[in-house]
Amino acid sequence: MFNKILIANRGEIACRVAATCRRLGIRTVAVYSDADADARHVAFCDEAVHIGGPAARDSYLRADHIIEMAKETGAQAIHPGYGFLSENEDFARACAEAGLVFIGPPADAIHAMGSKSAAKQLMEKAAVPLVPGYHGEDQDAALLRREADRIGYPVLLKASAGGGGKGMRVVEAGDGFEAALASVKREASASFGDDKVLVEKYLTRPRHIEIQVFADTQGNCVYLFERDCSVQRRHQKVLEEAPAPGMTEDRRRAMGEAAVAAARAVGYVGAGTVEFIANQDGSFYFMEMNTRLQVEHPVTEMITGQDLVEWQLRVAAGEPLPLTQDQLRIDGHALEARIYAENPDKGFLPSTGTLRFLRTPPAVQFMRGGDAHGPAGVRIDAGVREGDAISPFYDPMIAKLIVWGRDRDEALSRMAQALAGYHVVGLSTNVAFLQRLVKSDAFRTADLDTGLIERNQATLFPALNPPSPEVVALAASALLNRESIERRVDDADRCSPWTRAGAWRLNAATTRLMRFESSNGPVQIALKSAFGRESVETLTYNGQTEPFTWSIESTGIQVKLGGRQVRGQVYFDGADIHVFYAEGHDILQWIDPLGHSGDAEGEGGKLTAPMPGKVIAVMAAPGSKVARGAPLLVMEAMKMEHTITAPTDGTVGEILYGIGEQVAEGAQLLSLLLNEQLTFQQGEAAA
Repeated sequence: MFNKILIANRGEIACRVAATCRRLGIRTVAVYSDADADARHVAFCDEAVHIGGPAARDSYLRADHIIEMAKETGAQAIHPGYGFLSENEDFARACAEAGLVFIGPPADAIHAMGSKSAAKQLMEKAAVPLVPGYHGEDQDAALLRREADRIGYPVLLKASAGGGGKGMRVVEAGDGFEAALASVKREASASFGDDKVLVEKYLTRPRHIEIQVFADTQGNCVYLFERDCSVQRRHQKVLEEAPAPGMTEDRRRAMGEAAVAAARAVGYVGAGTVEFIANQDGSFYFMEMNTRLQVEHPVTEMITGQDLVEWQLRVAAGEPLPLTQDQLRIDGHALEARIYAENPDKGFLPSTGTLRFLRTPPAVQFMRGGDAHGPAGVRIDAGVREGDAISPFYDPMIAKLIVWGRDRDEALSRMAQALAGYHVVGLSTNVAFLQRLVKSDAFRTADLDTGLIERNQATLFPALNPPSPEVVALAASALLNRESIERRVDDADRCSPWTRAGAWRLNAATTRLMRFESSNGPVQIALKSAFGRESVETLTYNGQTEPFTWSIESTGIQVKLGGRQVRGQVYFDGADIHVFYAEGHDILQWIDPLGHSGDAEGEGGKLTAPMPGKVIAVMAAPGSKVARGAPLLVMEAMKMEHTITAPTDGTVGEILYGIGEQVAEGAQLLSLLLNEQLTFQQGEAAA
């Protein structure tokens, strides 16, 4: 076994690998960019070395520099994690040439599976079922269009060298083919340096099921069962679970054996994942093989009791697989939710900022075997801490929340409870969306396919409603409690009226108005206390007056409103009051009568950047007339493309940024003159 390894990655996967190494007594070396100097993975490892600037190309993709650092620090092997250099065959070869062990598959296996087109040709020879499609080398646009017409719409355009949902578009009809092809090629070239694409029949209600395989250098190969990764947005996974709901033993065996055949076809060694697309009738087809550890590997660990990183280390050190196929068993059910810094209500746009408050449910960083069966059954794999920043340079994942249950129902209940206890303040997250998703009828009843989110828009993206009375009461309680603490200035004179922050007034009852702004508009409540009483007794909201009491507990604030009782956690971030409760997370902005107005409005009518990023295409010119919805320019941020479209008919004015330029969130990108504005300006000029 190794004495020291270098982890050529960052974030939660670097911490995850380091945790297993620590348990096995292996020293670890972290690498970090300028943006990650104070990152959690740097502190978590035994040593750390700086490798370059914040952009991945200047740091985590610098293969030669990483190898040099491994040699300088005395590391015997390099673990690439996932992403970055994990599936780079040149890096794997360079490691071997430098006398370092690459903790991953052989370079030839990465090469064989690196091209989706070539991989499908190999799988066809190995008798692995394939989706009807075109996987050829000829990339003539007219030929690709003819192949799409032959296959029949809808078709899926996919970057041949792609992964992680990048460079993929569904084309519903022939008239949209050319525009989709140009977009896919552009994104593929930017993300992978290769604009080759393949064309496949797009199944209308498919499930995404993948098989975890493992092979050693002695010729042994096993499958560690399946994961269902059907719940996706933008072809990227959101929720994963193991085992797949509704999976029969015969189908599991057939898919597992097909995955092993795929691995053997390329002489595979180490951890790999064979991804299948499956019809509702049980038929399945090979999609691709990921020649690395997957983001969602923890659900497999939870149901098998195996540490897959330990397996990777042992196999890379030349040891045989720890278990045979007959020794592997499924125990219980596991779910993984990916917690991202993003705004689901704005098309899942990435969010950047500082984790000003981060509170998580009771959990451990890693579980194996019986550990997963403890009273909590909750595991968190994270690469950030409170006070850390989510930057625009890397993937916006905050953490992976994994739960185990004796069956799927118990795992669902634990996931709902764990999500309710995951509180982030400082940037937008998808936690509330995940709460709705886990509780939705479609997911709860395992009515799964890759279009689940789109099919359940009304449930998962409900219309904005005014905050509930319970949410408003929690916010008011937090304000009252803060005031009672701030105004307790002279505890020595307990009879002084200036040390009391209650509602008592001389010779009268009192009514206090509190005003807030919510995402749905203004909110106003009235808090009343009876004559001679110091505490508030009733709360009036939306014309309804109810008895109201509150108290501070170790678990947060408890509110009794009418005959209802609710508990929640409240955090102050400037004028924003973040209220977390069992059903979700609301934000109210307090209108301080002594200062803060809360009514400032942003400038309207400007086309601004919805997130930090880079302009990669400009489709309009100054003076050109555009219709509502017309694409104006394309931004790239966190490995995703975002098209900025015209909000109304008009004429393009000044374009403020060109291709390749970086822009900050909220920056004005261009101006769009409405028809009436243009007429006025022309008339003004003529006068």
